[in-house]
Amino acid sequence: MRLHVDTDFAGDPDDACALAMVLGWPDVEITGITTVADPDGRRAGYVRHLLDLAGRDDVPVASGAGLSGTTSLPMGGLPDSDRYWTTPVTPRLSPPGAALDLLDQSIERGATIAAIGPYTNLARLEAARPSRLGDAQVVAMGGWTGPLDADLPPWGPARDWNVQCDTDAAITLLEKATVTWVPIAVTARTFLRAAHLPRLSESGELGTLLARQAQAYADDRDAASLGAAHLGLPDDLLNFHHDPLACAVALVWSGVTVSPMTLEPVLEDQVLRFEPHPAGLPCRVVTAVDGPDFAETWLRAVEGAQR
Repeated sequence: MRLHVDTDFAGDPDDACALAMVLGWPDVEITGITTVADPDGRRAGYVRHLLDLAGRDDVPVASGAGLSGTTSLPMGGLPDSDRYWTTPVTPRLSPPGAALDLLDQSIERGATIAAIGPYTNLARLEAARPSRLGDAQVVAMGGWTGPLDADLPPWGPARDWNVQCDTDAAITLLEKATVTWVPIAVTARTFLRAAHLPRLSESGELGTLLARQAQAYADDRDAASLGAAHLGLPDDLLNFHHDPLACAVALVWSGVTVSPMTLEPVLEDQVLRFEPHPAGLPCRVVTAVDGPDFAETWLRAVEGAQR
């Protein structure tokens, strides 16, 4: 199994949780990691730092798009480095076009693309090398196709971060690639909990870092109050496994239900959603997940990354 990860690493720590899981997943070759929303290479620097903690200097990394293709504005920021990383990290700004070259090479080798940030790099690849996305299998974290269940937070499509950062890129992805969407209506059923922290902290240096970041992020976002307010969430909620679940789907994990759909993009008040429509574009959508099984699968993989 070959996998390429395209990520807005080092913002929400679920990107770090995703990469740590992939590093410990059995029988997978990571053909490359590209960063997006990365104008100065700091996200790529954090990726390399995490790879070094896992002893993985074999994985190529390239920093990619810094600004949204739709708005030409930055896409998100980075949290306090001292609280989240404890040590200074050197940025790794790549030459122009390096991320597109690395993506192209991964597609040529038959790798599945796990798109766990805004899809700007993929849209730029299609613009520079028309029809290239048609050769790719993409699993994308995002894609609003309907509301969350009543026992979950009442989030609307504006919460679909990866899509809303660059709506033009999301439409390009839907139109040009073979996509499996992993929407937040499903990822909101996968949790990182305070109950997991002792096991993480005992697993090694990488697990200790993830535990630190998860607790800092939960404190910043008052995740405990969110968990207490909704019956479908645990009281000790720290974060959601949005990006880890998307990567697991890309690695053909069996604990999800994937359904074929035809979707059409609907842009309203600059918010993009996807609506099922008979004349829409064909794709696949993850519609259900075994959340408890995924929590155990994720923990085992993170432990494996450090052995």
